[in-house]
Amino acid sequence: MAIPIKNIYYLLCYAWNKLDESQRINVSIDDKTELLDLFAKVLITATKVLLKRGIDRDYIENVQEINAVKGKLQVSQTLKQNLLSRQKTLCSFDDFSFNILQNQILLSTIQRLIKTKNVDRKLKTELIFLQKKLPQTIEKIELKNSLFSQVKIHRNNRFYGFVMNVCYIIFENTLPSESEKDNEKRDKGSYIFSDFTRDERKMNQLFEAFIRNFYKIEQTKFITVKKEIIKWDFENDLESDTYLPRMETDISLENETEKIIIDAKYYQETMKKNYGKDKIQSTNLYQLFSYLLNQEDGSERTQNAKGILIYPTIEKEYNLSYQFKNHQIQIKTLNLNADWREIEKRLKEIIEV
Repeated sequence: MAIPIKNIYYLLCYAWNKLDESQRINVSIDDKTELLDLFAKVLITATKVLLKRGIDRDYIENVQEINAVKGKLQVSQTLKQNLLSRQKTLCSFDDFSFNILQNQILLSTIQRLIKTKNVDRKLKTELIFLQKKLPQTIEKIELKNSLFSQVKIHRNNRFYGFVMNVCYIIFENTLPSESEKDNEKRDKGSYIFSDFTRDERKMNQLFEAFIRNFYKIEQTKFITVKKEIIKWDFENDLESDTYLPRMETDISLENETEKIIIDAKYYQETMKKNYGKDKIQSTNLYQLFSYLLNQEDGSERTQNAKGILIYPTIEKEYNLSYQFKNHQIQIKTLNLNADWREIEKRLKEIIEV
């Protein structure tokens, strides 16, 4: 399923929950823009914004041998290394530095993109220029999954949250080329970009996050929009309870009187063929049905909760509706190839009906 590049970008922006105007990054995108070049453009624009605003700095601990005493004297280590005989001490002190984790990730991601095959030549030139514009005290690091969760985002540096999301998706989808793996003598610098839009698992995560955050941002009917952990409505002992699988919704929307549970599923086929006929995917229906039954707590809101399965449109639109007691169950499709205004309109209609 080929989704227009502009729509991919909007999906990502909503999934990252960075859509307020002060955080929006405007990049030039047309139908000929490649996905890899899109991320290069976004990273270039975001880095320019950071350079204009001022690159983030913070205090980091520095331990050095010096000819005086500065900060905190490391007495035991100074004596152990016999530094006093050379008129030196080992001291720890705080430096207000650019060499902090988020800047290291940014620099390392720019360098990774520079060494990625098939990046547009002009974009690569811009990346090289920006690499030189960043403070020279920032050190390159080896990117790892765990590093991204260690970055501390707060109100004063929240724009870095957007930048780190861009860096993460570039890191996650750039892999060492085969020639790089075969030749250990070469510099670690040859990468290829893997198109995540062809990965059903990754697109399912993106599709779910996009719909959840779209409703967080674009509607006012429901007070809370979140993932929800639902407990099984079983009578059992504590030991048996530990073996029950976790039940968590993709999206739960609630206000004082209404509740909707949404399951977002990204598949290459909306329906399954059974003896030549289209059928709803049974596991998805069972899952949604379990959510509705087990979330009931006696309140009118949960007794009348609605369940919706949302799929991307593949060949045709679906608007199916069923009723079980007080629970309405709907199957809806969303055309990700449509004009963005139509996508917005469709998502709002789904929760208004």
